[in-house]
Amino acid sequence: MRIAGPVVRAWAWAIDFAIRAAVYLALALMFGFLGGLGIAVILVGFFLIEWFYPVLFELRSGATPGKKAMGIQVVHDNGTPVGWSSSLIRNLIRAADFFPFLYGFGLISMLANRDFKRLGDMAAGTLVVYGERTPSRQPLPLVDPIAPPADLLVDEQRTLLAFAERSPLLSADRSSELAGILSDITGKHGPEAATLLHAYANYLAQGR
Repeated sequence: MRIAGPVVRAWAWAIDFAIRAAVYLALALMFGFLGGLGIAVILVGFFLIEWFYPVLFELRSGATPGKKAMGIQVVHDNGTPVGWSSSLIRNLIRAADFFPFLYGFGLISMLANRDFKRLGDMAAGTLVVYGERTPSRQPLPLVDPIAPPADLLVDEQRTLLAFAERSPLLSADRSSELAGILSDITGKHGPEAATLLHAYANYLAQGR
């Protein structure tokens, strides 16, 4: 796990603050004209948003919109998804982290330990880490799938899929040359061998 430092977390907080501020403004405009009742509704809305906005999003995906925008997320110390009790604890203790102003105690706490934990993270047993990005995969050549003639080992299947994904980046001669290595399986040479391997790869990619 790659630990997220104070700077990226500050940017995530700024994005979330802007979102909350927009919601606060919308509540004020919607209920401000109702007098005492409207003020009560606004105050309750402010309370719920301020304290449960991060909990709601962390339980759904491990990250608030701000954290998601910055590519970070909250997890338990062991890397498992954050649970409701841990999320609630870390966010309730934000009040202590905020003192004396602008998360002063939280910043000191993060700089004082190697995992950049603020007080809430220490109490809840959580970490803020960079999320794993799913690598983009190249589309396979458009060839009708054909079942391979024999069972392939997992490593062989991966090699076959990798070859098919790389084929658009290879010259026709290079692709035929590589496909010729498996001529004992395909029984073909040249472009026909490459095309047949692409068909095998499409079959494997469909999980058949």
